Amino acid sequence: MRLTKFSDLALRAVMRLAVVRDGESLTTREVAEAMDVPYAHMAKAVARLQHLGVLEARRGRGGGLELTGFGRGASIGWLLRELEGEEEVVTCEGDTPCPLRGACRLRGALRAAQQAFYSSLDPLTVSDVVAAPTGPVLLTLTGRGA
Repeated sequence: MRLTKFSDLALRAVMRLAVVRDGESLTTREVAEAMDVPYAHMAKAVARLQHLGVLEARRGRGGGLELTGFGRGASIGWLLRELEGEEEVVTCEGDTPCPLRGACRLRGALRAAQQAFYSSLDPLTVSDVVAAPTGPVLLTLTGRGA
């Protein structure tokens, strides 16, 4: 199974925001630069994370992004399910439907494997994945040209 780039980007943003120092506030642009990704891509991820209640965005002077308490304790499995959606690993329908779709046992096995993947991440929280040694490394990420 492979995560979408969008989910990967959103997870990295959450991880960076989980380790902000006291009094520090990061903008979407600063997080994008730290993760070395285009601003537009990060802005979409931030909007989705805000919609999920994982982070808050404040505009204007003194504004920035802040991980919510809910976001800090969010399960990685839950977050990935929300970001990835309900799409199955394989597509059996479509323009050229698979001729085995009526009698295939693989589709069910892949669906079970996908659920096992998410379930294995359910016990992990955002706080868990930013514990040392990851957190200190995240704090060193400052963006392009640094």
